[in-house]
Amino acid sequence: MSADLVRVRPGVYHDSVSLMRVSGALSALPGIEVAVVAMATELNLGLAAGLGFALPEAGQGDLLVALRGAGPDDLETARAELDRLLTGLTVRTVQGGGGERPARTVRSAALRGAGEGYEGAATLALVSVPGPYAFAEAMDAIEAGLSVMIFSDNVPVEQEVLLKRRAAELGPLVMGPDCGTAVVCGAGLGFANVLRPGPVGVVAASGTGAQQVTCLLDLAGVGVSHVLGVGGRDLSAEVAGLSTLRALAALDADPSTELIVLVSKPPAPETGLAVRRAARALSTPVVTALLGSGGGSGCDLDCDLDGDSGGGPGDLTHAAEAVLRALGVPVPVWPSWPAPVSPRAGPAGTLRGVYSGGTLCAEARTVAGTGEFTDFGDDVYTRGRAHPMIDPSLRLEALARVPAGDVALLDVVLGHAADPDPAAGLASGIASAVARGVPVVVALVGSRDDPQGLTAQAEALRAAGASVFVSNSHAAGYAAALLAGAR
Repeated sequence: MSADLVRVRPGVYHDSVSLMRVSGALSALPGIEVAVVAMATELNLGLAAGLGFALPEAGQGDLLVALRGAGPDDLETARAELDRLLTGLTVRTVQGGGGERPARTVRSAALRGAGEGYEGAATLALVSVPGPYAFAEAMDAIEAGLSVMIFSDNVPVEQEVLLKRRAAELGPLVMGPDCGTAVVCGAGLGFANVLRPGPVGVVAASGTGAQQVTCLLDLAGVGVSHVLGVGGRDLSAEVAGLSTLRALAALDADPSTELIVLVSKPPAPETGLAVRRAARALSTPVVTALLGSGGGSGCDLDCDLDGDSGGGPGDLTHAAEAVLRALGVPVPVWPSWPAPVSPRAGPAGTLRGVYSGGTLCAEARTVAGTGEFTDFGDDVYTRGRAHPMIDPSLRLEALARVPAGDVALLDVVLGHAADPDPAAGLASGIASAVARGVPVVVALVGSRDDPQGLTAQAEALRAAGASVFVSNSHAAGYAAALLAGAR
């Protein structure tokens, strides 16, 4: 008969990705049926309760351990392994300084480096802590004169506005909150693809939108100078483009940037108008890819060069192609790996979008013109758990629920910090869906030098039964055609 071990460790914090790996390692032990090692957030407490564990009182700053094993000996083995794994997470080696204590705040670390006056003192801080604690750390960095990338999500918009207004007074740039990707002086931050250096600067209120555009440019042989993420809410009415305007000005002043691409989720009308006016005033040409700005109707992308409003609606792929044409680079045929599909009698079923990237999800919905789409990277799905670019479990559950006769469409995003082998994690779910009569189409976003291997991932996904495209809009169009029986 199964036995449970439930413990709460007060005040013990580890990031969700590390704890996900610990849970996975414990689940693989002989005799262990269930292992939940996670911060005691409402979501994780609910998950553990749903698995039948009796839970003591716990707060979101506590560590929850819930193990179910075949017997007491198996649980004791798992507990010992848990202690070993958690000890490994907390061990830190302090280099140099003759045993000097590490700085306890961002500001003290920045001031210590500046006081020593060494070359290469910090100019940017990356904040990746639970959302309720991000504001204090980010403000600490700004007050120390550092630009800051806030990877954390679930930060109230009122706090975002305060941070960006203070940064405007002091000079630093705020990237985020919920800034998923950035490249600064060749260094990738967050979910970062391996991109060659080049003349294109990117300002992005969309992480996956920036990744789609820059990866297509990389596949065409064009590199980037910087990718400055500003957070998905920066072009909202509340934030009013505070960081976007500063990032545009910074790239305009950068001698290595010859052309700027502005990528955003749907902007507030007045904010989108103000940002486009600012873009037209720059000396550097700008390609804008603003979802929802095309005449105020639908969710078309408006891709303009040099502020020419005659660009017309397009998509992220068209934005990349506009950049290539502006630079005089031939537009390639974007790679694809279509899989054999059974003939369909005619229109039937529903297109199911199962996405990890918000902008990719919005673009696919628009291009397909039909279907039900879910962005599993939205804040509501990432509270207390790893992002779906790292942890595929929620999307696998959703894929398993797609009935025969429907078509499934999903994105797979490569790069540093993402799942080291997403095809391996998704292959069984894709194969099961295809076997029960669900065609699967994948938008594979990655560069040629990403650590997962773009071609290897594409071939593995196709071997599982999916049709694979490096262009999200092409994938969405293909999926819609499958649904209509045109493929």
